[in-house]
Amino acid sequence: MALAAILACLSFILLSFSAEASHGGFTVDLIQRDSPLSPWYDSSTTHFDSLHNAFRRSISRAHRFIKPSTNTIESKIVPSGGEYLMNISIGTPPVEVLGIADTGSDLVWTQCKPCTQCFNQNPPLFDPKRSSTYRTVPCQSNKCSNLEEASCGGDHGDTCVYSYRYGDRSFTRGSLAQETFTIGSASGRPVSLPKIIFGCGHENGGTFDESGSGLIGLGAGPLSFISQLNGGKFSYCLVPTSAKSSVASKISFGTAGIVSGNGAVSTPLVSKQPNTFYYLTLEAISVGEKRLSYKTSQSTKAVAASYGSEGNIIIDSGTTLTLLPPGFYNDVVSALEVAINAERVSDPKGVLSLCFRSKSDHDIDVPVITAHFSGADVKLNALNTFARVEDDMVCFTMIPSDDVAIFGNLAQMNFLVGYDLEESTVSFKPADCTKH
Repeated sequence: MALAAILACLSFILLSFSAEASHGGFTVDLIQRDSPLSPWYDSSTTHFDSLHNAFRRSISRAHRFIKPSTNTIESKIVPSGGEYLMNISIGTPPVEVLGIADTGSDLVWTQCKPCTQCFNQNPPLFDPKRSSTYRTVPCQSNKCSNLEEASCGGDHGDTCVYSYRYGDRSFTRGSLAQETFTIGSASGRPVSLPKIIFGCGHENGGTFDESGSGLIGLGAGPLSFISQLNGGKFSYCLVPTSAKSSVASKISFGTAGIVSGNGAVSTPLVSKQPNTFYYLTLEAISVGEKRLSYKTSQSTKAVAASYGSEGNIIIDSGTTLTLLPPGFYNDVVSALEVAINAERVSDPKGVLSLCFRSKSDHDIDVPVITAHFSGADVKLNALNTFARVEDDMVCFTMIPSDDVAIFGNLAQMNFLVGYDLEESTVSFKPADCTKH
């Protein structure tokens, strides 16, 4: 099966900021892209159609993990692959903007006036001249040096000018600046975040959707939104796709993003390049009581050798499926075939390779699958490992990949997943995300 086909699975989710500040932290809603809460909701599209559409949208996002860049780290990122939208306000007075939120990118940027070349967007363009708190960043600054591709420009020739070229030929170019970001709330006091570094894009184009205005980087690099918050902490709790669509997931920042207490386990983040991504070490997977040791694929052995066995998988909230090296994947599938007594069928879309006939959520006994990360055993339930893709069919939501291993968002649903950049850990805690 072609890699482009097997990677074709992402669930687009909208991140709408409805925040409440509490002791240095705040929590916001995550809205699924195809839910009735989303501006992209289409009532004529069935749940299964939405799922298959999400599969197709995944191709370009997955490629950003596997295509090396000869110019910049940022050019690995394909904007159409973003899985969330963040609705925030920028400037003084605040102007609402909508951007793709991406755990696999760093720079925060939005389209700005004057726009010499811009893609169509529904929200109004941000006009820096109307904000009293807007300041450009000098090209001699440390922040500018964090960019792989930057130059000096602006009216006086001393403004840091950034330029990003993405893998699908999309692009953004403009002034690096600092501004006040505001997270509003109907039920709580707005959260004001001063001096956030972002890109004010005057030349932008490509595959961006008109519902958005730019990108919000939630990666681990120095210019990301997360890295600019005190403590570098955030967590999310993703509602299962089978739950009622009116229930939103949550993402929390700062002290509100700490995951601890009974049932919480933590695993180290591994420092690797590009430093945008979140690398973990997966030691094994158990199917029931059968433990299967991790196997590296042939094409990634050279990379693995330079880092030992550490950092062999990326955790990504934007990729739906979990991707495993083919040999390791085959071991897991073989164990599942023995453990599950049900009729094998084929996925009509040709994306998922292990499928069973199933007419209800209780007619197949799916074993607990445990992901054994370094120092953390994460027990995955059926909703984390199998998805209903048709009325009478469920399929295993892990797939083989020669090029990259990813722990996807289906495997993370109904867990509090916490990232701590200061402590370099990722934590997992079982939770009912519909009630969190």
